[in-house]
Amino acid sequence: MELDGEERAVVRPLLTDLYQATMALGYWRAGRACEAAEFELFFRHCPFGGSFALAAGLRDCLCFLRAFRLRDADVQFLASVLPPDTDPAFFEHLRTLDCSGVTVRALPEGSLAFPGVPLLQVSGPLLLVQLLETPLLCLVSYASLVATNAARLRLIAGPDKRLLEMGLRRAQGPDGGFTASIYSYLGGFNSSSNTLAGQLRGVPVAGTLAHSFMLAPASSEGPTVDLAASVNLWLKRVCDYLGLEVQEPHPGERAAFVAYALAFPRAFQGLLDSYSVRRSGLPNFLAVALALGELGYRAVGVRLDSGDLLQQAQEIRGIFRTVGAEFQVPWLESVSIAVSNNIDEKELARLAQKGSEVNIIGIGTSVVTCPKQPSMGCVYKLVSVGGQPRMKLTEDREKQTLPGSKAAFRLLGPDGFFLMDLLQLAEEPPPKAGQELKVWPRGAQGPCTVKPAQVEPLLQLCLQQGQLCETLPSLDESRTFAQQSLSRLNPAHKQLQSPPVYPVALSEKLRALVDSLGAGGPL
Repeated sequence: MELDGEERAVVRPLLTDLYQATMALGYWRAGRACEAAEFELFFRHCPFGGSFALAAGLRDCLCFLRAFRLRDADVQFLASVLPPDTDPAFFEHLRTLDCSGVTVRALPEGSLAFPGVPLLQVSGPLLLVQLLETPLLCLVSYASLVATNAARLRLIAGPDKRLLEMGLRRAQGPDGGFTASIYSYLGGFNSSSNTLAGQLRGVPVAGTLAHSFMLAPASSEGPTVDLAASVNLWLKRVCDYLGLEVQEPHPGERAAFVAYALAFPRAFQGLLDSYSVRRSGLPNFLAVALALGELGYRAVGVRLDSGDLLQQAQEIRGIFRTVGAEFQVPWLESVSIAVSNNIDEKELARLAQKGSEVNIIGIGTSVVTCPKQPSMGCVYKLVSVGGQPRMKLTEDREKQTLPGSKAAFRLLGPDGFFLMDLLQLAEEPPPKAGQELKVWPRGAQGPCTVKPAQVEPLLQLCLQQGQLCETLPSLDESRTFAQQSLSRLNPAHKQLQSPPVYPVALSEKLRALVDSLGAGGPL
């Protein structure tokens, strides 16, 4: 794969923790730099108290790996922070590093992911794959967190409401904003306000206008028709119908609407709450929309950014209907109503209820900052070195790892829903549909038997000895895959509050290996 401008690595090799370099030096001094090793990247708990996550960030990881090289300046900096007696040959070794010896298996972008199941398996020379830990965690953790958060918000909103991500100005820096725009789209949002995400990654972009445009209207020379004069005539008719005095709607706001309509006659929309929605924004919008209608144009929408959004949307829709009937403009009743203003899960559920009359919901802070859980908690753990399984034994049983190179499968029931995920050693034969299996669900006291109707392998070979194994799916393809995957998740596991735990089980052979390494009991 050739890397064009937008596909170049999102991060550089030195976007890492110092201890990666000190461990690399330790491996070098011990003569283990080139020893074969395998790491797994996974998480221990589903975010936000839910029972699923979406795997994201794989494309960025592969682009990073394909471009991985330490520049002279990088090596010189490491030499300045490592012990002064470090063998110069170590730094020469660093200069030669690339990922031509690295192999990656991964969950496809947009896959449903569950605790303990690897999102990535990374194998290669020990020193090198150790250096990859922090950048890969950085690329996967936040992307997966945002995609999962967006998927939750989509489940709350339902399939018909249009969700606009507009959190760039609220994000944790430009990289966080860019990442959030991409992966909120993957998770189910319809569009983003972030034009760079549109340019570089093909995210559909959308937006309205800000209050500043309302407060500082631009004068504009109109087309051959005097739009402002027509607007004034319509304003009197609208105010008479709504029971308002013609001087009540703010003239500056009206001038701003006229200027915007002249610039975008086919896409006119109004921000209604700069002064008063009922007494100013709405009548001004209606006057301009009806004047444009006489010229053959149809206004596309209004936006509300304060107050009781649900109640206002219902009132505005009612007025659109009655005004449309009064002036014989039936299209007016279907003008889109967009809302924004620190919308969280609770408010979104309110806006998504039947009869809300809201069409478009703009969400910023609640999607990009993930306030319910700001970190995914992904980890990157050694599972094999020199062909021998490795397991972390710790005082905290939750932090114990599963040893050995593994395969992962998703078992489905006869209803087509996902039943459980199964982890087994890579050397074991894959499970078969219709075959009864004895498995050990994690967290359970003992084994159980399961007979899957279907079996799907989870981990795909993405990178082999530094070479891409197949063309990467587009962002739209990954987005579609994510929604298809969610449709196959049992509705109980899509509950956002206190859902049942989705089972992840170990094969008998993997469980026996765990026991042999001294970690008996529930895992």
